[in-house]
Amino acid sequence: MRILVIEDERKVASFIQRGLEEERYIVETAPDGEAGLELALNNHFDAIVLDVMLPKLDGYSVLSTIRDSGNTTPVLMLTARGTTEDRVQGLDLGADDYLPKPFHFEELAARLRSILRRSAPEKSTKLHCGDLVLDMVTHFAFRNDKEIELTTKEYALLEYLMRNKDRILSRSMIMQHVWKHNFDPESNIIDVYIKRLRSKVERPDGPTLIHSVRGVGYRMRDTPMPEDGDGDTDES
Repeated sequence: MRILVIEDERKVASFIQRGLEEERYIVETAPDGEAGLELALNNHFDAIVLDVMLPKLDGYSVLSTIRDSGNTTPVLMLTARGTTEDRVQGLDLGADDYLPKPFHFEELAARLRSILRRSAPEKSTKLHCGDLVLDMVTHFAFRNDKEIELTTKEYALLEYLMRNKDRILSRSMIMQHVWKHNFDPESNIIDVYIKRLRSKVERPDGPTLIHSVRGVGYRMRDTPMPEDGDGDTDES
């Protein structure tokens, strides 16, 4: 999942980024309110961690503008001012949760998982596609109860595919969400990682789960569709 952290204290931002990346999130950071707002309005994120006291544009103004634009991305606010009035103001502006500083990373991660579950159609901490299961708390994948070892990027790609099961995902969507930068039509990095994933999650005696959609991208589903490409064929 892709998380935006808007935090001006460099050490705090680095601490959050390292921790979330260890939890296998894809993380982008912004050092002030204006930069954070621009990223939030022009990119897709699954959640935003937003500090209140920011240079150029404070967190309340950032949150208000995000919500006024119709953006419903879950927002976890951070503040060194933990008064009731501060929490009420943030929640009334559309924050999903509030965490006062200083905080333990374990609590931040748990609150983030909670608001992500609340915003998801299914509230479970596990994603399913056929007999493939992805546990978003432990970050383990299983198929037929057998654990599958994944790298950080493989996990991020598989989670994105499974969260959007039955939906066609273009290469540009996958590139931006998993690799944090714009799609290079000359690059075959997505196809390389899809091939690696297939080698780990597909079974010779089981149904194909990751399907190529020729000229577009990929779709994860339990059964193939007539317009899909062959499940075991990578296209560049």
